[in-house]
Amino acid sequence: MPKSKVLAAALGAAALFLMISNPAWAAGTALSSADEVGLVAPLLGSALGFLVPIGVALIAASGTPEKEAASMGLNFLLALGLAAFGYLACGFAFQFGGVGIISGLPGLRGLIWEWSPLDVAWGTGWGALGLKGYFLAGPAATPAAYALFFSQLPLVTTTVLVPLLALRRRTPFFVPVLGGLLVSAVIYPLAGNWALGGGWLANLGHNLELGHGYVDFIGSGLANLLAATVALAGLVAFGLKCTSGQAQALPPPEGDEGESYVPMPPAHLPLLAILGSLLLFVGWLGLAFGNPLIGVSALGAGQFSPAVVAVNLALSAAGGATLAVMYSWFTTGAPDVLMSPRGALAGLVAVSAGAAFIPAWAALLLGSLAGLLLPLVHYFVERVLHLDDAPAALAAHGLPALIGLLAVGLFADGRYGQGWNGVGDGEYLGVAGQGVSGLWTAPGFQTEGAAQLQAQLVGVIAALVLAFILGWLLFATLRRLIEAWQGTT
Repeated sequence: MPKSKVLAAALGAAALFLMISNPAWAAGTALSSADEVGLVAPLLGSALGFLVPIGVALIAASGTPEKEAASMGLNFLLALGLAAFGYLACGFAFQFGGVGIISGLPGLRGLIWEWSPLDVAWGTGWGALGLKGYFLAGPAATPAAYALFFSQLPLVTTTVLVPLLALRRRTPFFVPVLGGLLVSAVIYPLAGNWALGGGWLANLGHNLELGHGYVDFIGSGLANLLAATVALAGLVAFGLKCTSGQAQALPPPEGDEGESYVPMPPAHLPLLAILGSLLLFVGWLGLAFGNPLIGVSALGAGQFSPAVVAVNLALSAAGGATLAVMYSWFTTGAPDVLMSPRGALAGLVAVSAGAAFIPAWAALLLGSLAGLLLPLVHYFVERVLHLDDAPAALAAHGLPALIGLLAVGLFADGRYGQGWNGVGDGEYLGVAGQGVSGLWTAPGFQTEGAAQLQAQLVGVIAALVLAFILGWLLFATLRRLIEAWQGTT
């Protein structure tokens, strides 16, 4: 089947899923209560959020040879199925089983079972695992819980999709399938509980006076960091080496006779990459405004400006795309059509965590830095480490997420985020109305010092350790089983 037809079928199936799975569309406008009417806007935003994994899949597919078209075209739907099953079975319960403790949203107040490994003598808020809401049953069988589940599904799908793209070409089919289930059922929910579900990372501000605790505006920074780390664990565990790992002596650009150069990754269907990057921006806006918790819980009780978020996303994406394509132009003599969409993706990932809290110049700086580092890091991964990271999981997802999460502790200027994670609802650092604050604050606000940066660093380390250890244990075990099976046949 032609590659274009496979991808068209995948996009059509994805669109059909969005229409039949959104409760607001399925039920029309005849909602039963005012509370449910208030969920319509978040549901529509969450539906747009599915454009993010679709865009990631399209950018990856644009660089895929024709012989791998069918496999690549199915990756989005496979990731969606694995994400939905694992997150429904236990992932949602692990992440939000105790969200009722911090949330004032009607319909979530029954989700109050949060397990903590520490005694209350250590202070409250050291939760590590939710234990209510399996299969969206019991206290999770409410419209609010369904809306919260739906808002997280695009992020879970993206977290499953990235390692799936990195591993499926070179490993047996069941390996990325089991990896996707581990991500959706355990890795993302655990880290999400710590950071977004009222767990210990979010409460670092209360317990250790580390700023506002770990801050990630929409959770996309965390999702991309986890995805890249799991992909790295799989590549290391299976020893997947890049088959084109050695620099090739190719005919040099005109005027550079006698020199050799390393070409940019090939783009087989460049229009798909451009389309994917456009879908990414729209999808990221949906993620930003699709979480029903924001504005009605300790997680998002603070103030933020939708206009600031939208502009910061646009600036960072533009900076990433521009610097990536300028680098390719400078090094190869021609702008590279695949590097620019990947740069836009890297820019969006980099600004996600702090999109609501940083000034416009910082957003442009983060995107530009992510776009500039993208080809350099991708070259290092494939040509120096010789890891077969064809979809650029580490360069386009991992490093930008790391930069963006730490940047909150540097560039958050105090104008927004009052009361975030329940810290400083009235005043903060002696200033009324001051929000999330890093090293450099706006005029009139007190500097936070390194406290917020320390909270971000703790969160990054916790996510890296969790994702790499669990991912490596699974993939290393699977590799041993495959080798043992092959040795007996």
